[in-house]
Amino acid sequence: MSISAALKAFLDQQGVPYTPHKHAVVYTAQELAAAQHVPGKQFAKCVAIKTNTGLCLAVLPAIHLVDFPKLKQLLNATSVKLASEADIKQAFPDAEVGAMPPFGNLYRVPTVVDQSLAQATEIVCNAGSHSDTITLRYQDYARLVNPKVGAFGLHVAGKKPAKGKTKRKKTATRAPAKRKKAAARKPAARAKTKKRK
Repeated sequence: MSISAALKAFLDQQGVPYTPHKHAVVYTAQELAAAQHVPGKQFAKCVAIKTNTGLCLAVLPAIHLVDFPKLKQLLNATSVKLASEADIKQAFPDAEVGAMPPFGNLYRVPTVVDQSLAQATEIVCNAGSHSDTITLRYQDYARLVNPKVGAFGLHVAGKKPAKGKTKRKKTATRAPAKRKKAAARKPAARAKTKKRK
């Protein structure tokens, strides 16, 4: 498969400059960012979300996860969950599952973008297949899609452990010292039992 025909026609019609890229087939946003040699914060991954009012496309950096409570609040929804594969196939018929472009407007699907991605000058995103991406200016993307922007991304790379959750490092000297003490006690205990007899 190649770049989505609907996406290509739309971008060409709007006169928006973009650069198409071909790469080896990969399935995760982090792998895509690595394949394109771009920082994860610049790669726009799409997560299809099912809400009580229908489907929604959440777009955020590859290094973020969706914070569902925040997204629920931002969308003013009563329920939010990951869309099923069947829902995705039906809503994005010309795109491979998991490789839909972040242009929800082409599919009549509302789009919401995490504010951290909105700070990028350029973004790289899926173009309809697991081997095609495009690069374009975020400003052009925002103008064409007019997404709702808010904070719903949870940064996962380099996450620090919460207070009180830090693990103690085991030192190599502790275990042998304990063994020596235990070994020293055993002969003394045996000697005492012999005397009693």
